[in-house]
Amino acid sequence: MFSIKRNKIKYSIFITLMSIFIFSLSSTANTASDNEQMVQLEEILNSSSSYSAFQTSMLLKSAQNLIDAGISYEDTEEIIENSIDNSLNAYNIKKVFDVILEAQEEGLPSESLINKVNEGLAKKVDDNDIITAISTKAENLQKASEILSEAGTEGLEINGGDELLQVLADSLENDVPYDSLTWLVESATSEGKSVEEISEISEELSILSLMAVDIGLTPEEISITFEEAIANEENFEEIFAYIQNSLESEINVNALAGEGKNSTTSENGISSTTSVGVPSAEIGGAPIQESGEAPSASPGPSGSSSSPSNEEPSPPEN
Repeated sequence: MFSIKRNKIKYSIFITLMSIFIFSLSSTANTASDNEQMVQLEEILNSSSSYSAFQTSMLLKSAQNLIDAGISYEDTEEIIENSIDNSLNAYNIKKVFDVILEAQEEGLPSESLINKVNEGLAKKVDDNDIITAISTKAENLQKASEILSEAGTEGLEINGGDELLQVLADSLENDVPYDSLTWLVESATSEGKSVEEISEISEELSILSLMAVDIGLTPEEISITFEEAIANEENFEEIFAYIQNSLESEINVNALAGEGKNSTTSENGISSTTSVGVPSAEIGGAPIQESGEAPSASPGPSGSSSSPSNEEPSPPEN
């Protein structure tokens, strides 16, 4: 019996040592792999003469932080390669990495940020505009996360909620008011609507908000329109109809205002119209006056007409 127990102890010790050995080998392999990745990124950065040794070291450290946080090496490498192709400033690359890293550490879906960065670089968008765009998107993702977190305490079950999070963030980006989205999720949750239904309703709000932007409403005016709809109607369908009717009324008002535009006809019979707020322009040295003002001209005497001075009188009749 004693021999059996001793053998069991030896076996346990053996298994433990083997586990430690395998873990050690795995850690060594991972470290070697990480080192190889950093060497590859360093070679990519060194392929450009745009970055100093200090800047290269800074970017490698930021890249390592991204990978350690869970961003794939492939995504990190792609951003660096696209940045080099667009001659992106080293410090702006770091700003991009910092935005993505913060989102990743806060548990937000970073893939949409990475896609927006690469899309901007592919379209040769200005560095600062790219940074502004992804910073805004990250902020909207954070706000959407807060809305869903609050809804979760109210009983909303979110399985794989990244998709809904993206939809809400997109709605915020399309100028749907934060308070309106908060109300939407809370109301839909209390009515027992599914995540898919909430996504559909949020997308509908986005469409209406984009319509409002198209006719020139400011974010503040959009917010007021949405608030009035929520206060005056009881269900989603009626709320959407209220918003659409409000927007159509606004369009009609703008159309009526547009009828007051001045129209001038040129010698060749082509009519040209100047819009309200458009400064006067010149064509061939002759100014076109702003809308709302009558063309200035010095009218001649009433009923007078000009005739050539050398015109001879008609001979008397016989």
